Amino acid sequence: MHLHILGICGTFMGSLAILAKELGHQVSGSDANVYPPMSTQLKAQGIELMEGFSPSHLDPEPDMVIVGNAMSRGNEAVEHVLARGIPYTSGPQWLRDHVLQGRWVIALAGTHGKTTTSSMVTWILEDVGLNPGYLIGGVPKNFEVSARLGGDPFFVVEADEYDSAFFDKRSKFVHYLPRTLVLNNMEFDHADIFDDLAAIQRQFHHVVRTVPSNGLVIHPTDDNAIDQTLEMGCWTPTQRFGAQGDEGWSARLIKDDGSQFEVLWQGDTCGSVCWNQTGTHSVNNGLAAIAAAHHAGVRVKDCIDALCRFEGVKRRMECLGSRSGVTVFDDFAHHPTAIATTLQGLRKQVGGQRIIAIIEPRSNTMRMGVHQDRLAESTTDASEVIWYQPEGSDWKLDAVVDAATVPTVLMQQVEDIIQRIVKNKKPGDQVVIMSNGGFGGIHQKLLNALLVDE
Repeated sequence: MHLHILGICGTFMGSLAILAKELGHQVSGSDANVYPPMSTQLKAQGIELMEGFSPSHLDPEPDMVIVGNAMSRGNEAVEHVLARGIPYTSGPQWLRDHVLQGRWVIALAGTHGKTTTSSMVTWILEDVGLNPGYLIGGVPKNFEVSARLGGDPFFVVEADEYDSAFFDKRSKFVHYLPRTLVLNNMEFDHADIFDDLAAIQRQFHHVVRTVPSNGLVIHPTDDNAIDQTLEMGCWTPTQRFGAQGDEGWSARLIKDDGSQFEVLWQGDTCGSVCWNQTGTHSVNNGLAAIAAAHHAGVRVKDCIDALCRFEGVKRRMECLGSRSGVTVFDDFAHHPTAIATTLQGLRKQVGGQRIIAIIEPRSNTMRMGVHQDRLAESTTDASEVIWYQPEGSDWKLDAVVDAATVPTVLMQQVEDIIQRIVKNKKPGDQVVIMSNGGFGGIHQKLLNALLVDE
């Protein structure tokens, strides 16, 4: 079957293309911007990529068009599909119908930590000799690609609450048929889709309703929004993770930065994790991953041992290198909570060394200014903050700069940011670049500039 994917270079749709290719389909796709790393990954799989959304991309006519959620009415390819009556479906629906049926699905949902926790669970299953299928919105460093079919029975999926398609406004995860469901956390996000937190809770309730009575719902001990959601109805056993106590999964920090901690079940110590992750959010992600993998039949000891060998995920506090005594990190944080927890973890790791945060508020929610009142306080663990004012933003960042309690500047050119870092650098500086996009190639440009300056 010939499948054509509209919006193929998104993390979800690109991963879907890999799965379709592995199933033996002829796969092609279109997107507005075809660029690495997704384009490189797809071309390596023999998938034909086309730039733009010309109707000519659909000639000869494919057997099925899979429509990404970034596509909307008025898009010329979408209009061509509708006018010609070409069969079409959403990405999540196709995944459910052709990959997830009959599998033990482990779904990882939440506002933060989905990609990392999904990667942890997949790695644990892999490390104990299983062959899990997976679809993750990023590339785990323990694996070469962001998706694979794997073997029965397990399939790990990053469960996104974003909508499915222009014709299906349900969240992606309601399609996924989870037997093991992790609800990592819940905050207001995706303001371009949801009116308020209650609307997000409603979607989470919908996915909870799909978990069978012989499944498991795993959730934190201290998230009121999730507790309220479960009170709307839950017909499945639950386990908690998080704060110390005798209930569920908990951790006792051996090192304050979270790089080493004991794992406890019902107050009893099961072993300790020593890894290269930092921050209490990483510890909680690890606990959730252990709980999920244990539900799938993996011994707790083996879960712990596997996490000690977990290498992390690209673009999640990924160390890009050190030049001229300056260490540069790439991080995907695009929400005040994620910014704060990332900087807290690094601060505990590096102590008094300078931390310079460079932040691009690029997500749709950020561009709308929904979280602007929380942004200044989210950076208090940094020594210096550089906010980047992107084009097309609905609001100006001046108020965030004015409210800052640490030295903060607003800049509008990537080159000027790089120049400032190079000019003012000191040995031991930790530079964290935070964006959920390419940020004008600033990561490599900064490393190159620092190298020249050595």
